Amino acid sequence: MDDSAELFSVTSPRKALQELLQLLSPPTLPEETVPLAASLGRYLARDIIAPEQVPPFTRSTMDGYAIRSRDTFGASGSNPVYLELVGKVSMGEAARIEVGAGQAAAIATGGMMPPGADAVLMIEYTDLVDETTLEAIRPVGPGENIIGAGKDIERGETLLAAGARLRPQELGAMAALGITKVSVRRPVKVGILSTGDEIVDIDERPGPGRIRDINQYSLAAATRETGAEARSLGICPDEAAQLETSILRGIEECELVLVSGGSSVGVADLTPRVINSLGEPGVLVHGLAVKPGKPTILALVRDTPVFGLPGHAISTLDIFRLVVAPVIRFLFSGKEDATGPEPTVRARIGRNIASVAGRVDRHRVVLRHDNGQLWAEPLLGKSGLISLMVKAEGVAVIPLEAEGVSRGDELEVELI
Repeated sequence: MDDSAELFSVTSPRKALQELLQLLSPPTLPEETVPLAASLGRYLARDIIAPEQVPPFTRSTMDGYAIRSRDTFGASGSNPVYLELVGKVSMGEAARIEVGAGQAAAIATGGMMPPGADAVLMIEYTDLVDETTLEAIRPVGPGENIIGAGKDIERGETLLAAGARLRPQELGAMAALGITKVSVRRPVKVGILSTGDEIVDIDERPGPGRIRDINQYSLAAATRETGAEARSLGICPDEAAQLETSILRGIEECELVLVSGGSSVGVADLTPRVINSLGEPGVLVHGLAVKPGKPTILALVRDTPVFGLPGHAISTLDIFRLVVAPVIRFLFSGKEDATGPEPTVRARIGRNIASVAGRVDRHRVVLRHDNGQLWAEPLLGKSGLISLMVKAEGVAVIPLEAEGVSRGDELEVELI
């Protein structure tokens, strides 16, 4: 029996991922210091400790009037309270007026609260009787519509933990603290190797039986989306010695290696045999209980994760989302993330779809709204169709235990 056929058996994506992560130790990636503006998508190397408090002063969270809350108790539309308007708090300046009993000062959102005031009455609940008289038709409680100094972020607080990936909101929070430079991890290096006698680079015109190297470019883009660095290992023909040399080069230069193509069971598919010969433990899983993407390989060679991905473009990107991206995140942060952060919605499937219990089926869909319901319409076609990648807005997931779905059934849809 062929060695690759002996290796081939299916495992659920989650179980396969856990099997690999249990054996994997995240590398200690070197630190880099980058400007805050260049840190988006990077992974923190150190905790971010707040050097000061936010806000630095008690401020208003609404447009209105700074008042003493007790002066408004009992106010209503039929029984208004009248306050003396003593001035206005200018934005960007310290409050120069003091609010006494029965008084009010105009204030904008973000303005510094003047001494004496303990609340802000929203402008919607007031009326100017004249230049110095304000009518209040609603009571406010102490602390209403204001935020105290340091109530958002306290000085010395751990704002962000090492290993966190920086999003726009994290950059905004650090900007509020005056942090201009950030210590981040050097990107995980991902080597990408395309295999197959039929593959040519995209600047060549394919001859008979040849195709351009789609996966090198789509996988590189998907890799960069995770915050990692994509490194091309080129195109390798279906020849064992060259394949071994290329994979070993990737293991030496990178923290993770992707081999596109050559994972199916067949005479010309050398990838599983070569990977398994490179060192212990070698191939951990060959075959996922998922469609498309069944002939996927998860391996560990010399403490480096090596993935054998299907050659079909859609299958390759699906498997990347399912098992490769979580491993990249683990290499950055040391934290298991089997599900990933991909946004999902619930939608009704637009047609009957057959499935098999014990296998996760993933179908490209377009989304539409109809009478307040979100529908997912499957795109028909085989996993090798390039056009499906471009047309799809999501992936409808038929779970492992289901034996198909009927039109109108609600499914989880991963947005892509």
